[in-house]
Amino acid sequence: MFLKPSLYMTCVFIFTVVLLLPGCLDSNESQLSLSGLVYCSEGAPDNFNPHTGTSFTNFNASSRVIFNRLVKTDNVTGRILPSLALRWSVSDDGKSYVFDLREDVVFHTTDWFKPSRAFNADDVIFSFERQRDFNHPFHDNGNTDYNYYQSSGFQNNIQSISKTSDTQVQFQLHKPDSSFLFSLSMDFSSILSKEYAEKLQEQGLIAQFDQQPIGTGPFQFKKYQNDAFIRYSAHPHFMDGKSKIDHLVYAITPDSSTRYARLVSGECDVMANPPKSQYDLLKNNPDIQVYQKPGLNIGYLAFNTLKAPLDNLKVRQAIAMAIDKKRLVERVYGDLGTINHSLLPPAMAPYYNNNLKGQEFNPEKAKAILEEQNVLPISIDLWALPVQRAYNPNGMLMAELIQEDLSQIGINIRLVTFEWSTYLEKVKTGEHDMALLGWVADNYSANDFLSTLIGCDGITTRTNRTRWCSRQLDSYLQEANESTDESKKTQLYYLVQSIIADQVPLIPIATGESVLVADKQVQNIELQTLGGIKFTDIRKAPK
Repeated sequence: MFLKPSLYMTCVFIFTVVLLLPGCLDSNESQLSLSGLVYCSEGAPDNFNPHTGTSFTNFNASSRVIFNRLVKTDNVTGRILPSLALRWSVSDDGKSYVFDLREDVVFHTTDWFKPSRAFNADDVIFSFERQRDFNHPFHDNGNTDYNYYQSSGFQNNIQSISKTSDTQVQFQLHKPDSSFLFSLSMDFSSILSKEYAEKLQEQGLIAQFDQQPIGTGPFQFKKYQNDAFIRYSAHPHFMDGKSKIDHLVYAITPDSSTRYARLVSGECDVMANPPKSQYDLLKNNPDIQVYQKPGLNIGYLAFNTLKAPLDNLKVRQAIAMAIDKKRLVERVYGDLGTINHSLLPPAMAPYYNNNLKGQEFNPEKAKAILEEQNVLPISIDLWALPVQRAYNPNGMLMAELIQEDLSQIGINIRLVTFEWSTYLEKVKTGEHDMALLGWVADNYSANDFLSTLIGCDGITTRTNRTRWCSRQLDSYLQEANESTDESKKTQLYYLVQSIIADQVPLIPIATGESVLVADKQVQNIELQTLGGIKFTDIRKAPK
């Protein structure tokens, strides 16, 4: 039995997140609050720019609610579906894509912007040129790392983007790319308003572009109070129909215990990925509903292979032998994760290589290898993930368990952690020795994991946190990406996974279940395979 907080405490919390409950409001506003929903999110976004974001936290607060893309993926089958584009055609040589655009798509109207026209081809070209052109006036706005645009191959492979009419746009590629449509469904391919950008440029307010976003998505951005809350309202003219909830609030709650308390006390309606310690309590709570499905994610330990002694393959192999993955998964994930020896999650069939066995768990052999290499004693920093994710529900606990394992073979591990945005930035610049990281699929392409996380171009774009590079492996990835022969692609991806397992630039640890928990009054929840929550169809039954 869970007790509800006093009306006073409820009012205090809801005032903090700006969505007030009946009894805390005056009579004129109380009706609006009935259709609102509070989501307890695990972290704060760096900005609201999906073009430069690399974390799920950023995408969840921007592209998943504020923006749309030309195409999208089906949540069940992974097939490419129309979105801002009604239809498309591909040339016989696979180098030209022509998209016919919807004519009924309206940008958000806010206190700071009122659009004078509907979405058109100019917005598409602006959104990609902003990322491609280093001299574009909005290219250097805020965070200037367009990691996804570069690591997807767009920077080198898109020859031109041209407007054939207001409702038609053509992409010309240098070479075929079988993952091109998948990349267009990703967050970095979100379409922004050129008209809004031009207005801000005229006013000398370019910096506002990524802090007060304008999109075509189901929710309009209203307000962000740093590290406290984000407030949205339903887009009344959303192209797929207005959301069933009028107000959406992200209550930023990094601490999992606080998120749990807020959910069971009624202060928030939905939360994602509870830790193992809370899972059983929530599942047995009659006032809470739990949704879960296999995740398209991977949690892994990245070696900085440019730093000694981690530049030594034998040392990396020894460390992999000394880590008890079974214990890690039992203690950190419980029933919410499975051991994985590949960078691809098992659900990424048919490309997932289920023949991989990983390094055997053998601390004695591991220590003997280190003694042969004459590298002992070793002191290494291990960076502990500071946020909770499906791919790693408890980064500090995992780090502590790894610390215990490695102490048995003569390695002294110093645990390090930072606030999430600082952690990401420092890992990007290679300050770490070893770091716990993870990846959630952005689409159903194996390339999204493999090229991004271990490809040579990923070193330049700072998504390859291992700094390890194999041109042979890159050639296999390129060949797979250009091929339309599924059997050949599968064979090549199997080979790539085997090379990674042999060279150990990182240690895949586990794939976590995607879990969403909500108050029983929240209805029509659909847990997204690629992460995030589809809020547009959610209904909230009156209490």
